[in-house]
Amino acid sequence: MKTLLALCLFATTPLPALVFAADTPPHSAKAAVGVSGEVLEVKDVDIYTYLRLKTKDGETWAAVNKAPIKVGAKVTIENPMVMKDFESKSLKKTFPTIVFGTLGGTGKDAAAAHAGAPKAEDSTPIKVAKASGANARTVAEVHTKSVELKDKPVVVAGKVVKYNAGIMGKNWIHLRDGSGDASKDTNDILVTTQAQAKVGDVVTASGIVRTNKDFGAGYTYKVLIEDAALKP
Repeated sequence: MKTLLALCLFATTPLPALVFAADTPPHSAKAAVGVSGEVLEVKDVDIYTYLRLKTKDGETWAAVNKAPIKVGAKVTIENPMVMKDFESKSLKKTFPTIVFGTLGGTGKDAAAAHAGAPKAEDSTPIKVAKASGANARTVAEVHTKSVELKDKPVVVAGKVVKYNAGIMGKNWIHLRDGSGDASKDTNDILVTTQAQAKVGDVVTASGIVRTNKDFGAGYTYKVLIEDAALKP
């Protein structure tokens, strides 16, 4: 009866079904209240992100749909279920206790903007000629001159290395042109736009530079280009 009750409880809880395609089902489960805490450790696998959290009741592991969550972020896990003796084949680890749920608050939309998407970096060197005109900048220049360019229009030509459509009413594009330093994160620029594109396209983006943009879930961009128009 105890086993049957646990299975019924698990079946009626809106957890992400795909998690068990890669991992072993839990031995037992029980409902829990919302869990909030500071992220101490992050482990990404396929379409899920595992988080080690510092909560008011101590440390615990949690799992949510894949999201770009950083160490130090303050997060809340909604619709939580506590799993005991959960085996993650992806991580090759068994968790004595882990919370499965959804990322709460404003972080959900920001996380969705990047969830399930590979970094899609091209293995060949990228070299895209700088756009022309008075507002033309390279990717590196947008980063290094971000203070000067804040809230000003720029035109940047680059290759699309990542694309996520229809998040918070916008499409999210990462551009690279061969400039910048990967070790300093100055070789890649995020662009939000209503236009469509695909990974591998070379486009020219015309938009407004924004700095220190916080989309929640501890995910802050030092610099990005917003509301851009795209031209091939």
